Amino acid sequence: MIGREGFTLIELLVVATIMIVISAIVLANNNRFGGVVQLEELSYNIALSVREAQQYGISTRRFQNTFGVGYGVYFPYQSGGANDTYATFADAITRNGIYDCPQPGTSDCELVQSYTMSGGYKINDLCVTPFSSSTETCGHTRIDVLFQRPEPDAAISYDGTVCSGGCAQSARIQLISPRGDTMNVYIYDNGQISVSSH
Repeated sequence: MIGREGFTLIELLVVATIMIVISAIVLANNNRFGGVVQLEELSYNIALSVREAQQYGISTRRFQNTFGVGYGVYFPYQSGGANDTYATFADAITRNGIYDCPQPGTSDCELVQSYTMSGGYKINDLCVTPFSSSTETCGHTRIDVLFQRPEPDAAISYDGTVCSGGCAQSARIQLISPRGDTMNVYIYDNGQISVSSH
C-alpha cells in the first residue's frame, strides 16, 4: 500500500497561525518605523526653517519694503494646547528680538510664514540653557530665535523676555509623535543647529 501524501488539517492550521503571528509582528514594527521616520523628517524640516531664517537674517532680504531686519523662528507652547504650529518672522516692526503680531493679518504683524504639523505630531516641550546658568530648564511657553546681520549667531529669547543679544546660550525644541517617540532640535547661540533623538 502506498502512503498518503499531503498535509493534515492540524499541520495547515499550525503553519497558518505561525504566518499570521510573523505578519503581525512585521506590520507592527513597520508602522513604528514609519512613525519614527516621519518624526525625524519633521525635525529636519524645523531645523531647515531655522537655517532659512538664519540665511535671511544675514542677507539683505526685504520685508514689507524694509531692508536689514533680523529674521527668526517663533515656537509657542501651551500646556494642554494643540502645540502643532511654529512660525518664521521678520523683526521689522518692534525690533525687539521676539515675534510680535498684535493683529494677525494686518501690516503690523511680523509673520513671514506659519507652519502646521499634521498627523498628530507636535511640540512636546521647550527647553533653554540661560546665560546665567549652565543648567537646562524646560516647560517654557515660547522660544524666539533671531538672526541679525552681520553675524550668523542666534539671539535666543524665551517666555517673551526681551534681552539684548539674547537670553540663552541654547534652546531645545522637543517634538513628539502620536506613538510617543521623541526627537530634539537644538539651536545654539553660535548659530549651530542640530537634530538628535537624545
